[in-house]
Amino acid sequence: MLRFTAYLTRSFHIGADGRHVAWCYVMTTVYDIPADILMPALADAMAEQDAISTPEWAEYVKTAVDRERPPTQANWWFLRTAAILRKVARNGPIGVTHLAQEFGGKKDNGVMPNTPGVASRHIIRTALQQLEDAGLVEKVPTKVVGGDEPVQLYAGRQVTPAGQKLVDNVAHSMRGVAEEQYPGLDKY
Repeated sequence: MLRFTAYLTRSFHIGADGRHVAWCYVMTTVYDIPADILMPALADAMAEQDAISTPEWAEYVKTAVDRERPPTQANWWFLRTAAILRKVARNGPIGVTHLAQEFGGKKDNGVMPNTPGVASRHIIRTALQQLEDAGLVEKVPTKVVGGDEPVQLYAGRQVTPAGQKLVDNVAHSMRGVAEEQYPGLDKY
């Protein structure tokens, strides 16, 4: 379970003469913790969610066109779902195509120059649908187009308040580990 501890980390001067100092409680957010520390803890939180589960086809699928083999980690689905939630929380609203470009790599074309390889959109779409079912992510509607049968267009997905709370609580619980590995983080 996540433990809540508050840090008195930021101070600012108040008053006309600047003699009074106010300390405020600052919650650690997803922006404050490096991804290599945050991702395993967030993946454990994803594994606890009922709506997020590994699909049957997950052990046979490649994650991108530039990969040669399926992932070897046992919890790769929860790691990918956690990474998608982190990217949506940081960059949202964001769409499936942009996420596929973010998770892609370089496609080896033999003697020809390498080209950008995109990640599997099916994996990203399925993970986003599971995050929507868990109530952590929502679609952002933009406008309705069409004459006879109107169609709703979306700008992508953004994190919900429940998703932001989950990500921030996990980030806050990993603050001590981050300060041990990166000693300069304690001033932020």
